[in-house]
Amino acid sequence: MTREAVGTLTELAPGTAKKVVVDGLPIAVVRQSDGSVHALGDRCSHGDISLSEGFVEDDSIECWAHGSKFDLCTGVPRNFPAFEPVPVYTVTLDGDTIFVDTETGK
Repeated sequence: MTREAVGTLTELAPGTAKKVVVDGLPIAVVRQSDGSVHALGDRCSHGDISLSEGFVEDDSIECWAHGSKFDLCTGVPRNFPAFEPVPVYTVTLDGDTIFVDTETGK
């Protein structure tokens, strides 16, 4: 199974992230302040830290340990010390339910 329900919009407040596991992959599901939802690999490529515990700012998530920010749409780090991108996954909504598709990781 590659497309899996991971929660609801009601459970994920704007400006927050949560960790889920889909197909054995740790994934950070992020809801921006504008309500859009994104999913990316939940491990910082620099320090192997959970990104879902970081800070959501505009269209990025910041690793709390060393400050690297990752673009929510591309997974590309915007600053050092990280220089490797994290995978991003397709998110779809069906009503209030959030789905993540792990086959679309980039």
